[in-house]
Amino acid sequence: MSKSDPRLIVALDLPDALAGLELADRLGDSVSFYKIGLGMLTGGGLALAIELKEKGKRVFLDMKLFDIPATVEKATRGLAQYDLDFLTVHGDPHVVRAAVMGRGDSATKILAVTILTALERSDLDECLIKPGALHELVVERARGAFLAGADGVIASPQEAALVRALPEAKGKLIVTPGVRMADGAADDQKRTATPAQALSAGADYIVVGRPVWQAPAPKLAARRIIENMAQAQEVNTRFH
Repeated sequence: MSKSDPRLIVALDLPDALAGLELADRLGDSVSFYKIGLGMLTGGGLALAIELKEKGKRVFLDMKLFDIPATVEKATRGLAQYDLDFLTVHGDPHVVRAAVMGRGDSATKILAVTILTALERSDLDECLIKPGALHELVVERARGAFLAGADGVIASPQEAALVRALPEAKGKLIVTPGVRMADGAADDQKRTATPAQALSAGADYIVVGRPVWQAPAPKLAARRIIENMAQAQEVNTRFH
């Protein structure tokens, strides 16, 4: 087995870029892909993204952009200059279309958020989201995002198979957060699965944060996840 698995994305949900870089150094060649989220934006997140790219790592900037089209387009254009691999936006069609325009000819892939994995139906009711089963809404939003030009979507492991079955999902990416080992805590995630289960359901990539960086031995935790990933059924063998 290779030292890393390109399908594993480790979320650097840490206070600042120095802490993120320290963790990346500890993980070494066991991890090749990192996610930098909104929480680190004011702690040097963009600088960390650039440094990780210089070290030969892949970077997923998880900004979940949402605004009027002109603003999303400008923000995406500005971020695309950093040679990012993935960038997230909310899955509303007007947002996705604007991000695709802003991305232009860069290699940055635009991923659309369907419904956050920390939410369940009661949360959607509170947000005045239309009635319907949560998994049905995820599939509906994924279809709309694909039609608007998204390169892929963010969906929980529990909806990955349904999204993968969409005709519009052909050639598209599915990235699943909310991934936990069977013996791990769910934390604030409400729609979880193991790494192998997520991949078997059709995910191309899995995102894991706290189970790695909160572990006493992060590198060992990453290795356990990679070993679990190897147990996945070969539903989807494309590496993008």
